[in-house]
Amino acid sequence: MSENKRKMWQFPWRYRESIAFVGGIVVMGFILQLIVGNFNFFLLQSPVNLILGGVMILFLILFSFARKSPFYQWFSGVPFSVTIICALLILSLIMGLTPQMVRTNPHDTNILTSLGLRQVTSSWPFVLIYLLTLLSLGSLIIRRLIAFRKQDYAFYLNHIGLWVLLFAAGLGAADIKRYVMHIQEGEVEWRVYSENEDVLELPIAIQLNDFDMEEYSPKLTIIDRQTGEAQPKGRPDFFQIDMQRPQGRLDKWDIELKEYIHQAIRNSDSTYQAVPMPGSSPATKILAKNVKTGEIHEGWVCGGNMAQLYMTLPLDSQYCIVMTQPEPKRFLSDIKVFMEDGNEAETILEVNKPLRIGSWTISQYGYDNQAGRMSTYSSLELVYDPWLYPVYIGIGLLAIGSICLLWSGNRKNRKENDLG
Repeated sequence: MSENKRKMWQFPWRYRESIAFVGGIVVMGFILQLIVGNFNFFLLQSPVNLILGGVMILFLILFSFARKSPFYQWFSGVPFSVTIICALLILSLIMGLTPQMVRTNPHDTNILTSLGLRQVTSSWPFVLIYLLTLLSLGSLIIRRLIAFRKQDYAFYLNHIGLWVLLFAAGLGAADIKRYVMHIQEGEVEWRVYSENEDVLELPIAIQLNDFDMEEYSPKLTIIDRQTGEAQPKGRPDFFQIDMQRPQGRLDKWDIELKEYIHQAIRNSDSTYQAVPMPGSSPATKILAKNVKTGEIHEGWVCGGNMAQLYMTLPLDSQYCIVMTQPEPKRFLSDIKVFMEDGNEAETILEVNKPLRIGSWTISQYGYDNQAGRMSTYSSLELVYDPWLYPVYIGIGLLAIGSICLLWSGNRKNRKENDLG
């Protein structure tokens, strides 16, 4: 009965007050969103984020002197923590269910855009809830550290790791820089273009020793010689070149592969030979037989490239067999990296196999798509993130704390079983 008669906002605050407080913060965030638009994280670039982080830590220390007050107990307690986590979960669900955009049209008046739900991580409700999470979690950590107990080591590792992770990932986001660098083979490059097409000189230089590409075998298809459309029109047939399966069918023609050279150079007007070199192109000798008339055509087909002409196998005055361009299977860059501090690294860079050196992450980004394997340059993406190692430290502490929680929980269960 006493619980039911307790008035709202009467200490000790519990879930009702927590939900109302967090709900008010979210509403305040939406109002700010409608008035000033998205939160500009670039305002937190170093050293602003360092100063803000120091002010936040100083506030938590000074705030800890009031740790015996009802407000502090609630602010660092379970009801408020659960409510904040639920608010973050709801915003995360909205982010997952609503298409997120890197940039929004300033003239877009859609309600989702106006409320910041198409850029949740830059919206004021998310920023305010994130800030409350840091302060609440930090207050809890300091409160428990003051009443330090050795047996709570798993708790300390877990919560400190989570706080460091959130702190570094949030405040460090403004210091992340992304660039795309185009490097010619045999040259060293340290310049990139900004979003405003200004030339920037980076404190890192990259030498491209070589660019190479592996390709899948191309396909054969029949096209209309006048329109270039693959046949049959609307549902074209393609025959994958594979010498282990040399026979197949294209429309009304049986195809038999006689010979295939992946890196071929034209030997005469109608023949090819294997010559591994940058200008080579896949070529195959085929026999095509019409299943209705028995008509036979035999000859070489080549897709060609920037260095040599293509070759087709005419079937009649209207149709011919052609070879498609081979699709890239794997492309890589042999690079050497030079840092201002004298640190160097040499590696073979591939897609999904980046190089991390210092605060830089270098990834394979692209190449000259028209030239393909003959591309004379490679495009690399460079990401500068000075807060990467603090994020790793937070993840490491969180992982160790989770393992310790499991281990201590199992040990406690074993002791209870032994006593039972």
